[in-house]
Amino acid sequence: MQKILIANRGEIALRIVRACRELGIKTLAVYSEADVESLHVQLADEAICIGPAAGAQSYLRADRIISAAEIADVDAIHPGYGFLSENEDFADQCERCNIKFIGPKSSSIRLMGDKATAKDTVKKAGVPIVPGSDGPVETEAEALKTAKRIGYPVIIKAVAGGGGRGMRIAHNDVSFAKEFHVARGEAEKAFGDGRVYIERYIQNPRHIEFQILADSHGKVIHLGERDCSVQRRHQKLIEEAPSPFLTPDLRKKMGKAAVKAAEAAHYENAGTIEFLVDDAGNFYFIEMNTRIQVEHPVTEEVTGIDLVKQQILIASGEKLPWDQSDISIRRHAIECRINAEDPARNFAPSPGTIDLYYAPGGHGVRVDSHVYGGYTIPPYYDSMIAKLITFGETRRTAIERMHRALGEYIIRGIKTTIPLHRAIFTDPVFCQGKATTGYVQEFLARTPTDLF
Repeated sequence: MQKILIANRGEIALRIVRACRELGIKTLAVYSEADVESLHVQLADEAICIGPAAGAQSYLRADRIISAAEIADVDAIHPGYGFLSENEDFADQCERCNIKFIGPKSSSIRLMGDKATAKDTVKKAGVPIVPGSDGPVETEAEALKTAKRIGYPVIIKAVAGGGGRGMRIAHNDVSFAKEFHVARGEAEKAFGDGRVYIERYIQNPRHIEFQILADSHGKVIHLGERDCSVQRRHQKLIEEAPSPFLTPDLRKKMGKAAVKAAEAAHYENAGTIEFLVDDAGNFYFIEMNTRIQVEHPVTEEVTGIDLVKQQILIASGEKLPWDQSDISIRRHAIECRINAEDPARNFAPSPGTIDLYYAPGGHGVRVDSHVYGGYTIPPYYDSMIAKLITFGETRRTAIERMHRALGEYIIRGIKTTIPLHRAIFTDPVFCQGKATTGYVQEFLARTPTDLF
């Protein structure tokens, strides 16, 4: 490849620019009017404005992105995460225009993007799934019958869902009727698809995902797991690798299941198989993310493998240079998502100009961010402005370094989630590796907001 268009913004766009530069590949940044001062625009070899600030008029406009690609004569498009990264129609358009889409084939995106079809696919491959409906449920009566068969509590999920939208929990028949219609309405509004399915709600599980790499020559391997249990409203706040909960035997079983799931989808490039794990060590497939993940740096730091470079090399037709037996977990890594939000005001967004910015450093610290002093955070996009990653030989070392790094991180002019993270990293439940998906809600309920 000679030139790649980066169809994204923020830290992931900058991350891709850096990977391309190390590979000797030129980059084209596309950007909205609000992102003209963003670092990825300044550091890319070329840049083209594709529209106004709103994502729907810029980063979600496949036609404008394809036009920019043709004007600049690029070989490939890297979609990053979010926006069009899991849009099978966009991947199709790239293929039709003879532009390589750096990700899976559109058929795999389509297969795994429909959660009901994805569950059926991996179930046939022998991967455990959460007990639930056989595909979407069309009527309230059908849904209620399914809920009673599964047993309460149940969770109602959008077929085309993601990011916690179109998900509702019901504990009895009365609440189910209400939540069923609310979930369908949210799904229709968010995704243009109001279909939902029903699953048993596993209370306070661990959310554990396995990183997959698959080349175009039939080889699929996993790079171990990430524990993403620390989340609020289904949005991840802290991720780490390896999980403090998994035993070596359970890790081996889940890794094999993740590879089976990817093989069943005829998958190519980087992807993530997500599971819920209960206290007894039973694990269940919930979905596949057919893109690079926000939290990919923790896997990079524990394996030594550059995932974004591998995405590009796989898309170029190269074979994976490793077998599963070559993959080893060398150390422990933790990532905090730093958001422009005020946790003391129910996580209200905090866009604005950064007056002073100082990123932490030192041994075992990595910062992935596109912001700097004087940069104005626009109000139009996701609130994440940085990822702070620490690593060390043990989990304790990674935690100690994170506590230090959070104390060094200075971002003035806006509110951020740094104070919340500092509080969590002194909490015994988290430090002992006992956090489940219900941890943040419980932590917020017992922690005075003046601490963050």
